[in-house]
Amino acid sequence: MKPAREAWSTRWGPDAALLFITAVWGATFVTVKRALEDADTFTFLALRFGLGAVAAACLAGGALRSRAAWRGGVVLGVLLFGGYALQTWGLSLTTPSRSAFLTGLTVVFVPFAQLAIFRGRPGGWALGGVVLAVVGLALLTGVEFRSGLPAGDLLTLGCAVVYAFHIALTGKYARQAPPTALVTVQLIVTAGLAAVCMPLGPMRLHSTAGFWGAVVVTGVVASAVAISLQAWAQAKASPVRAALIFSLEPVFAAGLSAGLGQERLSGREVMGGAVIILGVVVGEVGAAWQRADRGSGGSE
Repeated sequence: MKPAREAWSTRWGPDAALLFITAVWGATFVTVKRALEDADTFTFLALRFGLGAVAAACLAGGALRSRAAWRGGVVLGVLLFGGYALQTWGLSLTTPSRSAFLTGLTVVFVPFAQLAIFRGRPGGWALGGVVLAVVGLALLTGVEFRSGLPAGDLLTLGCAVVYAFHIALTGKYARQAPPTALVTVQLIVTAGLAAVCMPLGPMRLHSTAGFWGAVVVTGVVASAVAISLQAWAQAKASPVRAALIFSLEPVFAAGLSAGLGQERLSGREVMGGAVIILGVVVGEVGAAWQRADRGSGGSE
């Protein structure tokens, strides 16, 4: 029983947590798009992450006294703010499908971020999974770029780069500090930066039940809970492995939309989702084979 518990804690538990997070983020894509009809980008982010910070602080309690949490949380908070600001701003100027595809390109940039920060090179299986995931993303979203990238797409592409560094560094800092405290600091920094940026553009807020529902869902569930799980899982999972699982986000988004009857998936979209899943399987199973081979003394 002990080996089984250890396998769950070190291997399958983190993967399950990352899958849950991905499903939550995929489900809130359209929610955020609708919320931006009632508020400007920075007002929405300040409210979302402000509520998330309060919820996370309740979970963290005395762990907030950790100096390591504040050191790492400030760095991750700046990156988190940059990623969400670029994504949310870009989403207000582009379509959800293009935003989903470009955000999904984080999986491409994570190996380079890892190389730049840690000089660590991902394995061949992981890179093969990355290539398959990108192909699947293109098929699923049906994105075409025939006349260059408009402003919204460029902003979202910048978001993917920032997210890649956030994912790469989360694994490092999550091993040094309590996850809930680390996340609380991130959310405090993100909410504070969003509040500071609110006067930089036209402020807009239409108080509707749908908008406040979106703030609660994205602030508590998609931010406080999901990012806390991310910090815990990435203390045990590699950045590339996490990014591969996160590439399933548009698959969950499309599946939920189809399940609710909001749209019907074409054969190309179904194939795209299958290729993304195949990419995750290739990266995960290939890495497991490599570890088993090393453990038995085989050559790579």
